[in-house]
Amino acid sequence: MQITQGNWQATINPERGSLGLTRTQAVDLMLLAAGNTYKEIAKATGRSPETVHGSLKKAYHKLSVYKAAGAVAEAMKRGWIAPLLVALMISCINGDADALRHRPPARTRQQVSASRTVARRDVGSVYA
Repeated sequence: MQITQGNWQATINPERGSLGLTRTQAVDLMLLAAGNTYKEIAKATGRSPETVHGSLKKAYHKLSVYKAAGAVAEAMKRGWIAPLLVALMISCINGDADALRHRPPARTRQQVSASRTVARRDVGSVYA
């Protein structure tokens, strides 16, 4: 059975105890592949971050990996998830490449200099 989430498509196995991902694991893994954090996945699916973490840990175990990047790579290698390339190509052709970015850059603040410690050394330090 095929399901889609955003720009990703997954193949799930609805039978209990079978190989492959469950619907919940597939949705969580597709959102993870799209660059979302556990908190963002939890908000999008209406569950707690701990529940999402547990679901992804079970998916990691099925894929025999330990990290998110490895899980996405292994799921793509096995054909369990795949990006919808047609949607990506059309959006890039239309010049909407900035819309593919989900989160703003992590570092937006400038580094603070160590001028406070330098000023302290200049004022009455034995070692200055």
